[in-house]
Amino acid sequence: MKYFIIAGEKSGDMHAANLVLALKEKQPGMIFYGWGGESMKSAGVNIIKNYADLAFMGFWEVLKNLGKIVGFLNLAKEHIETVKPDAIILVDYAGFNLKIAKWAKNKGYKVIYYIAPKAWAWRESRAVTIRKYVDLLLLIFPFEKSFFDRYQVNSVYVGNPLFDEIQNFTPDPDFKSKHQIDKKPVVALLPGSRIQEIENMMSLMTKLAEQFPQYHWVVAGVKSVPKGIYGYAGNKFKIICNETYNILSVAKMAIVTSGTATLETALFKVPQVVVYKTSGLSFEIAKRLVKIPYISLVNLVAEKEVVRELIQGDYNEEKLKVELKKLMSNTIFVENQLSDYNKIVEKLGGKGASETAASEIEKFFNTQS
Repeated sequence: MKYFIIAGEKSGDMHAANLVLALKEKQPGMIFYGWGGESMKSAGVNIIKNYADLAFMGFWEVLKNLGKIVGFLNLAKEHIETVKPDAIILVDYAGFNLKIAKWAKNKGYKVIYYIAPKAWAWRESRAVTIRKYVDLLLLIFPFEKSFFDRYQVNSVYVGNPLFDEIQNFTPDPDFKSKHQIDKKPVVALLPGSRIQEIENMMSLMTKLAEQFPQYHWVVAGVKSVPKGIYGYAGNKFKIICNETYNILSVAKMAIVTSGTATLETALFKVPQVVVYKTSGLSFEIAKRLVKIPYISLVNLVAEKEVVRELIQGDYNEEKLKVELKKLMSNTIFVENQLSDYNKIVEKLGGKGASETAASEIEKFFNTQS
């Protein structure tokens, strides 16, 4: 069998790679082509296009780059038609992948979607689109199942793939000495994986690093992003690329840009404050469309405020300093956060998502024959 798999960002690349490895175990000899990154390449996917070119975020940013995005969509379609896969697996990255799903289904391809678009947060109409154009939807949060059932989507909860990644991770015992991190406690800075995110988040993070010299500030960087985007490090902080889990394994606390990293940080039991800032126009549009009370996955899964969220105007020096001081010195606040992390783990179930997802895909094709 041949698969064409598309992931549009770092976390999707990682989860797609684990799914590919699980599928290969079940059916050796499968061939994979796709759009993705280094993780998928290492898993044996023939990468035709790197996801770094697709990293647009925010309504205004997408609008500005609409011509490029249309070009990428057409290119992806050309690649799929050249490969002629038995099925297409789309991983997260809803704005792009749902357009591919519609085109692919109309062309007669089988369409599998792993890591559902967040239609439960905004644009519920996407659930209708998924019902029409996706043959099998693989969910990673238990609360998603009842939502998609309302729209009669063929979906199954497979567990959260972050468990797979973290359970398979072994911290490097020489990490601190290798990177000359001294005995001061570490504050992890996770500014995101896209250039626009990093530019929006880093200047304030840098200011805070200057004010708390008693801590060692370490930025979880991305190799595909030029180091200059992170700003001037000097003696204020270190930029260490593609070693987020090693950084979290030694961190005392973290400042995390909203996204998958908030849940990763929680699973590493690192106290955190969640931050997010985008362009003014993108924020105003999102504010009117988003229907959920929180933006961080930690709070959404817990269904309450476990971690403080500083969004847009609230992401300022004064408020961030207040939240950091809580993480530094308020023992009860930190203990409560860590206790809630344990409850989140129980909710998610900790099942092997990649293996379960591969089994569901295998089952799906067995029922088709």
